[in-house]
Amino acid sequence: MSLHKTWTAAVVGGGMGGKLSLSALAVSERFALTAACDLHTEVREALAASYPGIAVFASHEEMLAQCPTEVVCVSTYPPSHEEVTLAALESGGGLQGILVEKPLGHTFESGRRILEAIAAKQIPVAVPHGLLAKATPIEIIQRVQNNELGRLVLVEIQCKGWDILNAGIHWLHFCRMLAPDDAPRSVHAAIDASTRTYRDGLQVETAAVTSIVHASGLRVVMHTGDETPVNVAGKSFVFRLIGERGVIEFWGWENGYLLNGERHTPQEFPRTGHRRHLENMADQMEGIAPLDDTLARASLSALELCEAAYLSGEYRAQITLPLTNFLPPDPFTDWQPGKPYLGANGGRDGRVFG
Repeated sequence: MSLHKTWTAAVVGGGMGGKLSLSALAVSERFALTAACDLHTEVREALAASYPGIAVFASHEEMLAQCPTEVVCVSTYPPSHEEVTLAALESGGGLQGILVEKPLGHTFESGRRILEAIAAKQIPVAVPHGLLAKATPIEIIQRVQNNELGRLVLVEIQCKGWDILNAGIHWLHFCRMLAPDDAPRSVHAAIDASTRTYRDGLQVETAAVTSIVHASGLRVVMHTGDETPVNVAGKSFVFRLIGERGVIEFWGWENGYLLNGERHTPQEFPRTGHRRHLENMADQMEGIAPLDDTLARASLSALELCEAAYLSGEYRAQITLPLTNFLPPDPFTDWQPGKPYLGANGGRDGRVFG
């Protein structure tokens, strides 16, 4: 018998993220899965069949009005996150905690407004990230923060088959947890969009290299794209963390890592993924743990970096952070690096400037 309170919970959206929340809520003794909603009839029918006894609705408005719960999981298309989250916060149904899938919003500003609205209600928030619910990356973060590598100078990421927003936001969220007090100062990205690829409803790059410079001088260099070569055989993801006293290499979701060439394989947690994030949120709701939005703030920072990367590619410019200060540069469409300078159209002498 559980000594914890059982919290009523509902999920908005029956897609990939929604299914992860639904399955986690259904198996956790900390929650009672009560309701779900989705715009599509076939999805609602599947939800009702998979979770007998829950109330199923066609819209979040109906669900919030007719079946208020103490926890709401927002697992919809990113441009709708702000609308759904604000509706849940304002529903007056005794909301005690909220989960919002990443990316928090379709823009950094939208994500910022979401977190500010949640903070104003003084309730906990979960922004689930599978990498930050597993033993290997959490142990790596602890080693870096304990200064076992010395000053961190470079993080290299290689990611095949994915893009800056759909996967890169996870990788950059992890990077923000490595050194949360080391503020990113600028983002510069080269982006190839020649294949007109789309993924999960978003236009994405064919290939990209994103470089991020932090206040300490730390560089994060991330390679993403459809056919990005990964220089470790058999791997689709590689992370290298290079410090002044050591190197860590690991491989995304895979358990285990190399520290200065020596293999370490931590024992995996009994509960990972959305369940771990939701139960951590339940601890905060019960007062077992203090309110802590560290993961959510790091996720928002990662969203800012992703948006800055795409702006950098669009404007062929280095983007200085914070993004709230960004002003589009003058479009030097006739300035082609590598071409002869003909003494016209202005410019500055790099010999003098340098």
